[in-house]
Amino acid sequence: MKQPDDTPQQMPLPMRLRASSVLSSYCADANHEAVALLSDLSRTGPSPVVFLYGPQGVGKTHLLQALCARAGEQQRSALYLPLRELHRHGPELLQGAEHLQLVCLDDVGVILRDAAWNRALFNLHRDLEERGVKLLLADEQSPAAMSIQLPDLASRILAGTLLRLQPLGDAAQIEALQLHARQRGLTLPDDVVSYLLRRLPRDMHSLCGFLDELDIASLTAQRKLTVPFVKQVLAAADGS
Repeated sequence: MKQPDDTPQQMPLPMRLRASSVLSSYCADANHEAVALLSDLSRTGPSPVVFLYGPQGVGKTHLLQALCARAGEQQRSALYLPLRELHRHGPELLQGAEHLQLVCLDDVGVILRDAAWNRALFNLHRDLEERGVKLLLADEQSPAAMSIQLPDLASRILAGTLLRLQPLGDAAQIEALQLHARQRGLTLPDDVVSYLLRRLPRDMHSLCGFLDELDIASLTAQRKLTVPFVKQVLAAADGS
């Protein structure tokens, strides 16, 4: 997280962004219009809120981190917070975020039933709106389906841009997996991808997680990714 000179010293916890989380590595498929809006946030209207929702594995975290990474490249201060991991630290995490130029909060549903978090998020929304800064929120549920404790906060979130992300189709999953493999310096043949899609859960979170394991196993064994080798890695994982 880049910090402007005039911000207070009390700032939210910085989180390391995944190097692979860039806009160019996101396979949009049916989410093309959502990605286009995120690529040009000025098109999302006057409300500071942009809310991404959809099931696990559709790339919400990827997109939030990618936007923070792009902001850093542009010398703009940005913050990414995974609230499922960090909410126990309390709403003090948001202190100083009102001075930044982009704020991204992941798994926001875990805080929306808490009164103190609601007040802190409402105040952050107000401050960012005054400065014309975007507040990106993400969760599996749509905000309309959530029990947001503070009605004023609920109305402001619902007045924002709501973007539903769809799971990738089969062809797009293959394209996305091979793209992620290339980013790691791996070659992922079509027969290996087909095998992975038959054996693993069909969400990108699970598939990319196993791709990380394959990357390590391939480097350790000095082996190319073939179906027999992938079978060995899967068998070892099942037996651990």
